[in-house]
Amino acid sequence: MSSRLPVMIGVLAVALALLAPGAVAQQSDADIPRTPDGRPDLSGTYDIATLTPLQRPAEFGDKLVLTEEEAAELAAGAGSLERIFNIPDERNQESGPPREAPPVGGDGSSGAAGNVGGYNSFWIDRGSAAFQIDGQWRTSIITDPSNGRQPSLTADAQAQLATLAGFFRPNTGTAWWLEDDLNAPGPYDHPEGRPLAERCLMGFGSTAGPPMLPVLYNNLKRIVQTEDTVVILVEMVHDARIIRMNQEHAPPEVRTWLGDSVGRWEGDTLVVDTTNFRDTPSLGQASRNLHVVERFTRVDADTLLYQFTVEDPTVWTAPWSGEYVWPASENKVYEYACHEANYSFGGILRGARILEADAREAR
Repeated sequence: MSSRLPVMIGVLAVALALLAPGAVAQQSDADIPRTPDGRPDLSGTYDIATLTPLQRPAEFGDKLVLTEEEAAELAAGAGSLERIFNIPDERNQESGPPREAPPVGGDGSSGAAGNVGGYNSFWIDRGSAAFQIDGQWRTSIITDPSNGRQPSLTADAQAQLATLAGFFRPNTGTAWWLEDDLNAPGPYDHPEGRPLAERCLMGFGSTAGPPMLPVLYNNLKRIVQTEDTVVILVEMVHDARIIRMNQEHAPPEVRTWLGDSVGRWEGDTLVVDTTNFRDTPSLGQASRNLHVVERFTRVDADTLLYQFTVEDPTVWTAPWSGEYVWPASENKVYEYACHEANYSFGGILRGARILEADAREAR
């Protein structure tokens, strides 16, 4: 994606919401479907795609909401939806015939002709609107801290991030990790060293969560609810979160990628408490010490309000919270067959071995 497109999407997402209907209104008990035991029935399929960014663009400062006048003024200055999303960049170019193949190694862009694995815009579905809560246009999903952005990282987390960044460089067609030591470890030494999403074990961007966040595509969530269990089926990589109702957490030595989720009802709100994560949770930069509390509230027959609080004192200097709308969808969640088509993974490892052999031969 070009460097200017995500910036424009982030800054103008709320204004663009004026072009589409839908918002959270005041809750009415008459609008809430219920199970035979009287609990709100959360069952259904939801499309959580939204143009509202997780973190607030710095231009908005501490402004959580926009007035209708402010949103209209931004929309008028920004131009039409087509102007924003049909920017003539490499991601919107046709990638099939009669277009010529990109040069060997890619053309350096972030689009389909760029480095290996580039997408064009056909595959991206970030939704078509931002969202409202209580009639107010939101500027970010994060509501706390007041600037709508994640808190600062701890010193240890910053050091770990810097170390991790050292293993990611542009594809130069060389084994750069052997520049100083022909026996040095590299980022492609074995399958377990690659990210979980690349290995098709979990979806990227905390799509399965918790917290469950919107990503570039495959944003459907299906909730199946019984008296003692709530299951959330996630479209991306087909994860299934199993929430055990009114139970104790598993012992601390029992850990999973999605954590151990237990639920309880507080009035008409489902509260889910999740701990016991492995070392690499779905949420970026989080650690095994991650603790997430989620709240699911049915607003009406077609809408859920999703709220969450994240706490990981080894990573962030303070907890942070957010909320956004889950609109109901008539679409169905089909299996996302990531691993069956993941032929490129073997190619990544084989290609690294070839580059390493070339580097050793050159020495």
